[in-house]
Amino acid sequence: MPEEVLLKKYANRRLYDTSASAYVTLTQVADIIKGGKTVKIVDAKTGEDVTAFILTQIVVEEARLNNILLPVPFLHLIIQYGDNILKEFFEKYLQQTVDNYLIYKSQMDEHFRKWLELSGDFSETAKKVMSNLAPFNTFFDQFSTSGKKDTNDTDKNE
Repeated sequence: MPEEVLLKKYANRRLYDTSASAYVTLTQVADIIKGGKTVKIVDAKTGEDVTAFILTQIVVEEARLNNILLPVPFLHLIIQYGDNILKEFFEKYLQQTVDNYLIYKSQMDEHFRKWLELSGDFSETAKKVMSNLAPFNTFFDQFSTSGKKDTNDTDKNE
């Protein structure tokens, strides 16, 4: 499980990283998460867990900077159905879907990387394969037409 960083949210909207003993911005919180750690954010006064709220702020801010995060029709559905239908979807299926996508993407990236490594060594690999086939050359020579009597010559002699 990833390391968890405890942050405290103060009334002035500032976030305090208890492990680093320093105030952090939303961008720095995003960087912490991108670095593989998880965060837990609690209200300094009440002790209430406000992690989801702050992480949503980060996502919305990144969407604002990039001008899009989710398709507009999907955002309409979120607002229209709110807590009812979409809550179950987000809690159960979305996380699972994203996790599966990341696993698949990682596997495909690894396969592609290996393919590139093999293609870079193709000539060397081909030489190795051909040298391993050397004992079979006499067998394959039976089917080669170069330097051998033409099969039509056999038909002529008959």
